[in-house]
Amino acid sequence: MSRMHSPAHPGQILEELYIKPHQLAITEVAGALGIARKNLYAILKGDYAISVEMAFKLSKAFDTTPEFWLQAQLHFDLAKGYKESASMKIKSLIPKSTKNIK
Repeated sequence: MSRMHSPAHPGQILEELYIKPHQLAITEVAGALGIARKNLYAILKGDYAISVEMAFKLSKAFDTTPEFWLQAQLHFDLAKGYKESASMKIKSLIPKSTKNIK
């Protein structure tokens, strides 16, 4: 399996590309999204993942697409998964010669 680089968490993208450049207050952004400030902080810190619902909220608030936010989350999760899977001790249930999906 190929290794992935370490992509940014969508919360970091939100902060660096949207909140800081537009000098938006956390309270303002949380209010516009209809979420608590503590939940927005958790997203920005990378403690919360971007859900489908949040992806739609962010897309409306920042004129992006939900796919942008969900793809960012997927890339982040996959990179983390590749790193964590390196230490997994899983026995293959399909002989290597019959594997068709990679």
